[in-house]
Amino acid sequence: MAMFSQPGAYDRAITIFSPDGRLFQVEYALETVKRGSTVLGIACPGGVVLAAEERPTSKLQDPSFMWKIFQIDDHIGAAISGLSSDARILVDHARIHAQSNKLTYDEPIDVEVLSKRVGDTEQLYTQHGGVRPFGVSIIFGGVDKSGGKVLQTDPSGACWGYKAVAIGAGSDTVKEVLEAKYKDEMGLDEAVVLAVECFAKIIEGKLEPQKMKIVTIPSDTKKFTRLSNEDLAGYIAKAGIA
Repeated sequence: MAMFSQPGAYDRAITIFSPDGRLFQVEYALETVKRGSTVLGIACPGGVVLAAEERPTSKLQDPSFMWKIFQIDDHIGAAISGLSSDARILVDHARIHAQSNKLTYDEPIDVEVLSKRVGDTEQLYTQHGGVRPFGVSIIFGGVDKSGGKVLQTDPSGACWGYKAVAIGAGSDTVKEVLEAKYKDEMGLDEAVVLAVECFAKIIEGKLEPQKMKIVTIPSDTKKFTRLSNEDLAGYIAKAGIA
């Protein structure tokens, strides 16, 4: 019976299920996500917040460069955890879907539709030989005709909708904060403060604006907006974090 609990030869090809119904290559890709930077998404009546922990690899790194949050369309952003090189491919796919929808139907794409299309691409890479799964999970956040939406896809191609969600190395701690403090009727400013409070729990040392990136998409403008370090300093003060 030991063979049923060990990867053995079943992790050498993406298309082979183990005897107990597992795809080990997909599980390995999920482990890559678990080791990545922490990112989160929060949806509320006032809009959507996407936030990412920043881990500079060098003092010479450009601090204005966003590694973990991408703009997909005017009304949608994406926060990624895992292999950023894999994420770029999926982000490009998402941007093409968004623009194609706008050209075809003359309206912005729904956040759920976009997320599921990217999930379909991820699923494709779990079903064919000679490929490997994408080593990244993505939180899509945006405001469409039904309001603010946050959805997450993972290397298996699965897609879930959330009021608030986190992925990455510190996600368990962040989820505890979100579950304790999230309110259905919270405003956009409150959601940003909540994101800051989440990072205060996982970022080592003093919480400083350069250690995180936050984007908002307000319900009234539906415009992807990056918060400056000055904005973030203000929200850190609002959260009462010294």
